Amino acid sequence: MLVCRGVRGATVALENSSEAVLAATSELLLAMVQANEIDLDDIACVFFTTSSNLNAQFPALAARQLGWNDLAMLCAHEMDVPGSLSLCIRVLILWNTSRKPSEIIHCYLGDAAKLRPERAQSTALLNLPTWQPA
Repeated sequence: MLVCRGVRGATVALENSSEAVLAATSELLLAMVQANEIDLDDIACVFFTTSSNLNAQFPALAARQLGWNDLAMLCAHEMDVPGSLSLCIRVLILWNTSRKPSEIIHCYLGDAAKLRPERAQSTALLNLPTWQPA
């Protein structure tokens, strides 16, 4: 039976530039899809948030550049909590799947591993490829 489940992920851009946002977001999306063997047709929607100091580009553009053209996507800023991770991009994919919550792999890349160290450990074991701009 298919149910809608959330797949979480986060990463950090190298700087507040369009190129850095797109590269970091693409790498994270590819990692999330590969780690969970997600078929794009099974994605209900995607939510992107960024820390308030990251505003050079919409992260959803990276998904469009990967060919995710028929998905509902929304970008927003995270709450500006003092001491929170800077230049952070967070993603929530709502995915129709038969997997149990315990079978979903959430991906925390780079400095975002600090957010969920127990999740970052399992992501690191996957040896996922790094996205390279065309």
